[in-house]
Amino acid sequence: MKRWIKAVCGAVVVCMVLSLCGFAGNCAAVRDSVVRLHILANSDSEEDQALKLKVRDAVTAAGAGVLDGVTDREQAEERLQDALPRLIKTAQQCVYDEGYSYPVTAELTTMYFGTRTYDSGTFPAGRYRAVRFSIGEAKGKNWWCVMYPPLCVSAATDKASLSDVMSEGACTIVNDAPRYAVRFKVVEWFETILEWIR
Repeated sequence: MKRWIKAVCGAVVVCMVLSLCGFAGNCAAVRDSVVRLHILANSDSEEDQALKLKVRDAVTAAGAGVLDGVTDREQAEERLQDALPRLIKTAQQCVYDEGYSYPVTAELTTMYFGTRTYDSGTFPAGRYRAVRFSIGEAKGKNWWCVMYPPLCVSAATDKASLSDVMSEGACTIVNDAPRYAVRFKVVEWFETILEWIR
């Protein structure tokens, strides 16, 4: 009887590991398919947080059309890198127009994100390519979204969807997050450890 219980437990563990491996692979496919937008406020003051949202609106409006016709993340990164000086100028002008003198910087970088839920779905924890804007000291709460495909660029002229850039398995985990809540937690735990090691 003990052998039978051990065999069943072993089979359950193997099934769980295999299931998590497939899920982790789909999570990696999500991370490899998108570019995030990250905007850091100068501080957590009410005024600086309001300014961050105005910069967000200015940047997303200025980004409309930049990614039209783009078919993969690498091409999106090239377009965004080319547009970055103009987007920085737009963000800086927005700050000045609001009466602040904070400097604005931005870069295309790789950075860690925890599991995040947007209107478009849930994105697993891990390192993503991102366009990161820093306002002033960049010590305040941040705002984030998915820039490619252009899900947060409300004025985008060429609406792309996740299914245009991700595999079916990757789209399923983004769009059906409640079904995978425990797996998202395991992946986030694992990715957090990896980030700590880095």
